[in-house]
Amino acid sequence: MTRIGRYDNPYSVAEWHRELPVGTQCEPLNLMTPDRAIAHGWLYSRGGEDTAVCVMHPRANFSHHYTVPGLVEAGFAVLCVNSRWLNNDATLIHEQVLLDVASGVALLRERYDRVVLCGNSGGGSLFTFYLHQALAPSGERLNDTAAGDPFDLNNFELPSADAMVYLAAHPGEGHYLLHAIDPSVTDERDPVSCDPALDLYAPDNGFAPPPEPSAYSGDFLERYRRAQRERIARIDAEARRRVIRRREARERWRETGDTADRRLATATDFLFVYRTDADPRYVCPHLDPSARSYGSLWGVRPDWINYGAVGFGRMVSPEAWLSTWSGTSSRAEIAATGSRMTLPCLHISYTGDHCIFPSDHDHVVSSLVSEDITRVEIEGDHYGFPADKGRDAAVRLIADWMAR
Repeated sequence: MTRIGRYDNPYSVAEWHRELPVGTQCEPLNLMTPDRAIAHGWLYSRGGEDTAVCVMHPRANFSHHYTVPGLVEAGFAVLCVNSRWLNNDATLIHEQVLLDVASGVALLRERYDRVVLCGNSGGGSLFTFYLHQALAPSGERLNDTAAGDPFDLNNFELPSADAMVYLAAHPGEGHYLLHAIDPSVTDERDPVSCDPALDLYAPDNGFAPPPEPSAYSGDFLERYRRAQRERIARIDAEARRRVIRRREARERWRETGDTADRRLATATDFLFVYRTDADPRYVCPHLDPSARSYGSLWGVRPDWINYGAVGFGRMVSPEAWLSTWSGTSSRAEIAATGSRMTLPCLHISYTGDHCIFPSDHDHVVSSLVSEDITRVEIEGDHYGFPADKGRDAAVRLIADWMAR
């Protein structure tokens, strides 16, 4: 059978691939959040450090993140945090996960002189969103979620950090999906419904299977990008309709106590979002050119993967869609949150990244208001492979930057 996956074990791509330094201690931590959830942390150190790095992702397992061995060896403590929504984006609310970040930062503030946030991949937009709220003027933090549910961040302590590292960080998960969603879907209930005029993977529109590059006309790409935004808008509208339906049922139930209304108010009507691996840049290297090879983050045949179970945002609650995956409704977008990112920062991009492209990195950097930005490009794919050239060089660079 033809292999289409990019990695031998996709579950280990963020794990370290070298031994921890001799003398490293790991302290497992239950990070109790002020809204009564629990995030989990692993604090790696050898003792005597005055600076700690926090590494976190909204839902990925970063407990053994590949930056840990090198940073500990260089004299820094590292706290790896897994959020309350580990491996689960079906109900992930970004506004709430900010309190998971706060719990980790608060612990480091108690123990170390300096705290650096390292935002890898989705961690970049998460930490920038956190800083946007932590550094907001008194009383000006968000008081609800993207779906409009009450959640007042002004009621919580959100300690700030001293510096920020962007490591292969994208502008936002919604931004990512806005460019990767397949706009040719004509029926959200049918995973194979397709408008041929918008089919990215049709030879008639310019598609070529690997190793040949695809070639699309400017007219097709313009219609395609516009249709992607239109599909996001349709899903947004459906998500808000379902949110309102639950909210109205909840209000009726409070008045009548009716069992049917209670059930409707409680039930989560999940959205099924088919086909989210369809960015033209995956198969056309001439768009947003870089050193990447053919294919998407998931593998070398996005035209097949697009129809499978693997992918981002495939099954989500309406609230999670609006908070995390909507490119027009999510607040965790660096284009909006970078306006308060005033900390010194290091921005590292990998030359062969399959899901974050040169224009995305430009978008991130141009959105930040920091007066101290160091920007570096390093050989490697999204996960820093080959490790001896990509991730090892990136970790050395982070350590040197923090030391300076």
